[in-house]
Amino acid sequence: MKKSLLPIARLTAVLTASLGLTLSTALVRADDDCTDPIASWQPREQLKQQLEAQGWIVYRIRVDDGCYKVRGVDEQGRQVEATYSPASFELKELELEDEEHERREREHREEQRPH
Repeated sequence: MKKSLLPIARLTAVLTASLGLTLSTALVRADDDCTDPIASWQPREQLKQQLEAQGWIVYRIRVDDGCYKVRGVDEQGRQVEATYSPASFELKELELEDEEHERREREHREEQRPH
């Protein structure tokens, strides 16, 4: 009796697609990193002053993946975590902490629900 190669071909296609998704996700995440040469970085204090002039309350600025990560309260009173390029102060990402907290709670409730 001859074995069919169809299941192996399907498995190969699924694995290839999965690998492609994994690699594309890794590339998207790599774009979140800042690649500015350290010699071109501006001082954190300068970013803090700029944000405070816009009405922010800055709690902390730290370096993460080559970017400045700022935690604080924006001019609208929202808890935020913002990511900036350290050389240009270009905003790379803005995350509202309240939304993140709500998302985590929603995921936790969904995990607890019987399937």
